[in-house]
Amino acid sequence: MFGWWRQRRAAPAIPEDLWQSVLATYPFLAQRPRDESEPLRTLAARFLQDKEFHGAQGLTITDEIALSIAAQAVLPVLHLGLGWYDDFVGIVVHPGEVVARRTQVDEAGVVHAYDEWLVGEAMDQGPVMLSWHDVREAGTRFEDGYNVVIHEFVHKLDLRDGQADGCPPLGSRAARQAWLEVLTRAYEAFRERVIVAERFGGEPTWLDPYGAQAIDEFFAVACEGYFVQRERFAREFPELVPLFDSFFKPAARP
Repeated sequence: MFGWWRQRRAAPAIPEDLWQSVLATYPFLAQRPRDESEPLRTLAARFLQDKEFHGAQGLTITDEIALSIAAQAVLPVLHLGLGWYDDFVGIVVHPGEVVARRTQVDEAGVVHAYDEWLVGEAMDQGPVMLSWHDVREAGTRFEDGYNVVIHEFVHKLDLRDGQADGCPPLGSRAARQAWLEVLTRAYEAFRERVIVAERFGGEPTWLDPYGAQAIDEFFAVACEGYFVQRERFAREFPELVPLFDSFFKPAARP
């Protein structure tokens, strides 16, 4: 397995047949611009060298599982660098959804316990959890703008400043304010469309309505569409394309 890679100073080349198999499974990876194909492969190899995968509930981590996750996880940091993921090492992969026991205290101080079904979770300063079933679904549902790996790893970027607010760390307070102004307008418009669809029988939204839960979830859901179905995303959210480009692919970067 990939564990031995961590003992090497430089990440070895990913076997050609394995890489081609992953590209065939996830077409949005194969469709990346030509000048991104080799950097994507190189960064995926470095990711595998740096991170530790753990199978849960009897799941065995195969080369296919590890590389499938790595190749998708590095998309958001392809032009930023793996340093943005330096706050964690572990990636826990379950066969499918996971039930998490939650508690919530209401305004009256009453504690409510409930179960939440999860297909992924990103923990602040901690590991990332993923459902392998849903990771694989990204290969067939990319036209819907769906990708659980990108969703959770974008949460990691959002959390780097300690706040889950839909804004990754930026260079200044003014840049942060400008980012949130644009994102908030898009989020509120999306939330309205979700409400109309769910309560009044309106047209369903293209992106997962889960993005209407909170602005940090909207950021993660929007990034799913941005990375796996850019043309459709640009039609649906034209105001977010230059915003996301400015962060994920700054013009000044090679």
